[in-house]
Amino acid sequence: MQGLNIIWVFNPTSDKVLFCKRRKEPYKGLYNLVGGKIKQDEDGLDAAYRELHEETSISDIELVHLMDFTYFIADANKYFSGNVCRVEACVGKLQQETDVHGDENELLWLDVSENFFDMSRFAGKGNIGHIYEMIKQNHLDD
Repeated sequence: MQGLNIIWVFNPTSDKVLFCKRRKEPYKGLYNLVGGKIKQDEDGLDAAYRELHEETSISDIELVHLMDFTYFIADANKYFSGNVCRVEACVGKLQQETDVHGDENELLWLDVSENFFDMSRFAGKGNIGHIYEMIKQNHLDD
């Protein structure tokens, strides 16, 4: 089964979240959380740290595994090997302001007051909004 991760990164005051604007499919042109593929035989949390550093240069953060999504996709072969994709969601908060930069997608900070369920702006078919609701319920934004 193909594994992916997405990482919810708060700024130090927890009023902004790091997003990327997708330059390729899936979700081209929409805001998405940073993340990427989990390599075979790689621990999900280790993969999250690796992907976060590769995509943003962030390395000084503690991540917590929040939840998993499993997708059964008929045409997944366009993007993944097989028809099942597991997405692991992690969350972390920067302890200090950090310069973020990456080459793959444009990186930007969005306010937590955004409507993350707005599928015309955000990737994931509402899952980004769901992730934020889970973060708030578990007080992980404190």
